[in-house]
Amino acid sequence: MDFSIKTFDSKTTIAQVKTGCIIVGIFENKKLSAAAKSLDTKAAITTAINSGDVSGKAGSTLLLHAPAGVMAERVLLVGLGAEGAVTDRNFISAVQAVARTLTTLGTSDALLALPLELTVGRDSSWAIRTAVLSLRENLYRTDELKSKKDPVKGGVKKLALAVDAAGAAAAKVSIAQSVALANGMDLAKTLGNLPPNICTPTYLATTAKKLAKDFKLGIEVLDRKQLEALKMGSFLSVTNGSVEPPKFIVLKHMGGKAKAAPVVLVGKGITFDTGGISLKPGSGMDEMKYDMCGAASVLGTFLAIAEMQLKLNVIAVIPTCENMPSGSATRPGDIVTSMSGQTIEVLNTDAEGRLILCDALTYVERFKPAVVVDIATLTGACVTALGHHNSGLFTRHDDTHDALANELLAAGKNANDTAWRMPIEEVYQEQLKSNFADIANIGGPPGGSITAACFLERFTRNYTWAHLDIAGTAWKSGAAKGSTGRPVPLLTQFLMGRAQK
Repeated sequence: MDFSIKTFDSKTTIAQVKTGCIIVGIFENKKLSAAAKSLDTKAAITTAINSGDVSGKAGSTLLLHAPAGVMAERVLLVGLGAEGAVTDRNFISAVQAVARTLTTLGTSDALLALPLELTVGRDSSWAIRTAVLSLRENLYRTDELKSKKDPVKGGVKKLALAVDAAGAAAAKVSIAQSVALANGMDLAKTLGNLPPNICTPTYLATTAKKLAKDFKLGIEVLDRKQLEALKMGSFLSVTNGSVEPPKFIVLKHMGGKAKAAPVVLVGKGITFDTGGISLKPGSGMDEMKYDMCGAASVLGTFLAIAEMQLKLNVIAVIPTCENMPSGSATRPGDIVTSMSGQTIEVLNTDAEGRLILCDALTYVERFKPAVVVDIATLTGACVTALGHHNSGLFTRHDDTHDALANELLAAGKNANDTAWRMPIEEVYQEQLKSNFADIANIGGPPGGSITAACFLERFTRNYTWAHLDIAGTAWKSGAAKGSTGRPVPLLTQFLMGRAQK
């Protein structure tokens, strides 16, 4: 879908616009938005509301064909809830309803004239982004590998957003940024949805190389021999049971000042997780193709910031491999040596994400980072704790890390991609004690997401760090099965905020 803006002045009114459809808002208690009032010169909208055909409840819609006094072929009324300031939830419900309706219309163009400035505590850029992402989400397809494609959705292909002339320049920037973000989310979703026989570590490396070529980014992909030379024994222990070669991807977007310390994003890239010798139950194991959604979200974020030409130095580090059972696989009870020199007793081979991440978190010290954020579908315990609404956010507790946590939480709230801060305390480290190695890779069922974060924390003490556990937010199961593209919005908003500083 192509997005643009449309401004109005004293000589041009919305009623004079020739288009296939104009979308305007109405409120509960039979109240009209300003745009709806300007179209209601012949009382067609008032008549429809008074008849009870539409309530004004958030997300309710009514399509009027050729209303008197309007040049547009149709007018779509969409409910915004109570009159006045519009809540986040109500605005999101409204634009999602618009997105569903626009794909069924027999026209290729439309004008969105919702009150973008009325959302509580938000500006028009938030409303524009929310609208663009909702419309793009409704158009996203998952039939790439079907021999018979799903029916192509028709409807609107070009959408203009009505804005004040004074805000036109800012609106154009918001649209461009929103489209870039939508493109990044689409990439993350596509990578997550691809089957593991296609989306292998090599495939992720190829995807990163394409991004580097398209946007002139720095790229380096390390293979097994190089990882062995770096003494990444923890990462390599996870790959022992698989014939697929591991890859270690380093992607660089150096859009900031030459000597500015970079933000480093570390994405877990287990392209399929059987659990290894600690084999998972067969039911639902197919969803373990999503265990690389941390890596996918980092690549999606890089596409977004590259398209935005973000003025910030950002480095992606993606350790990627499979976790498979075989005669050569790592066994429960094996002890491996990480790149940091710390030894790890592998009590459960299904706690493998932390084993690849710890070496990556040691590797990133060479970049002298401003901050490091790792993103991983790390624990089922996080799903139990937070469900599917919030990603788990973990950092140390001091002034520097509290500031980073607040920065990430605010970015998530602004991006409608929320996180919730969980504790990291020394008392939880007690659960990771081993009789035979420096550390065990699991701490038992109690506080499983916390002890997993505490494991990672031991490898990050030379820089400022945060961990996002996205096991509950990166994909959906059941009838809606598929990758969500989260937390690309949170990460992108976080980086945009950093660039603005």
